[in-house]
Amino acid sequence: MGNIIRRHMYISGDVQGVGFRYRANYAAKDLGLTGYVRNLYDGRVEVEVQGERELISRFLAEINAGRFVDIQDIDWKDMPINEDERAFHVRHDSY
Repeated sequence: MGNIIRRHMYISGDVQGVGFRYRANYAAKDLGLTGYVRNLYDGRVEVEVQGERELISRFLAEINAGRFVDIQDIDWKDMPINEDERAFHVRHDSY
């Protein structure tokens, strides 16, 4: 494995009600990334994603290429890797 990182992101823009979470889920699974995505009450989307740095960049590009999705800002920080995480999923616990 290459350069594995874990990144926590708050993504704002046109990111709710446009299939963002399901596009993120599909892209992450396709790229072999782990983590989660969920909507926040304030209109942003929260994402934690883990994998190779280059694949996380591809993940974000694939999501932003979706129809109706318009990422305007990403507030992010790197986090410690979660060695036990095995999958990516959509969380429904934001409201």
